[in-house]
Amino acid sequence: MKQIPLIIDTDPGIDDAVAIALAVFNPRFDVRLITTVAGNVSIEATTTNALKLMAYYGKDVPVARGAAEPLIRQLDDASDIHGKTGMEGFDFPEPKTELLLDKHAVEAMRDEIMASAEPVTVMPIGPLTNIALLLKTFPEVKSRIERIVLMGGSVTRGNKGVMAEFNIFVDPEAAKIVLTSGLDITMATLDAGLGTVIPPEKTAQLKDMGKVGLMAHDLFQRYRKRSFGTGLKMYDACAVACLLEPDLFDMTKAFVDVEIAGELTAGCTVVDLKGYLRREPNATVTTGVHADRFCDWFMDGIAHCA
Repeated sequence: MKQIPLIIDTDPGIDDAVAIALAVFNPRFDVRLITTVAGNVSIEATTTNALKLMAYYGKDVPVARGAAEPLIRQLDDASDIHGKTGMEGFDFPEPKTELLLDKHAVEAMRDEIMASAEPVTVMPIGPLTNIALLLKTFPEVKSRIERIVLMGGSVTRGNKGVMAEFNIFVDPEAAKIVLTSGLDITMATLDAGLGTVIPPEKTAQLKDMGKVGLMAHDLFQRYRKRSFGTGLKMYDACAVACLLEPDLFDMTKAFVDVEIAGELTAGCTVVDLKGYLRREPNATVTTGVHADRFCDWFMDGIAHCA
């Protein structure tokens, strides 16, 4: 089986922790590098969390610390949801600090991509600051990137701004750079994530499904306790699923740009489904998800995280 060479750019975060597990334990991926970015919480916390996850998962994937703030704006994080550290409430081991590279994430990504014998897939599941810096600082990497599969954006409304999904809202200028880069891009949108309902009878099973299931159960119970009664939604895991099982989603090609000047709409992803702007499609966008099949895929993935 040919593996997918993969770089994960992330701001863990609860959702990110689960998505990372689904990737690093899946034999279809060769996870080469994990890079961190400020988003859900500070860069210090996201980097520590990535190193804790590697220790807990028993994986030796190198980690590189990235951008501490968006390109232009001040960081508006989600510590009100994820807590100050991003993953409080679970007994993680000490971070595996020996995995932390002595280079910035952008440089580490450049080195990994250019040294690879085959094109590398990049999966950002946080704000796109590192990816924008990579493409602007080292444009030579573009020919060596297979595709970018990101969790972010929305076809309809937002979950941070009125029209903006969180990852894009945090650094809309970076998102605009990435989406207009000319690369092969898939957006696992908020719309699809909202449809990924893991029902209560399934979430109750997680605690007995190995260490990753236990972690997911305890973290989600702490931070999304209400959802345990109505159904958990898995946003970042959608990016993993887009790579492995794209037929779980309804997808369409469309021209996508990011609003950066709007006083009330900054961070809105303008997805031109009807061709009003007369621009060529630049992204494949998820517009929906087959919820029951996604749930089965998710639970099976957690069961195999060992």
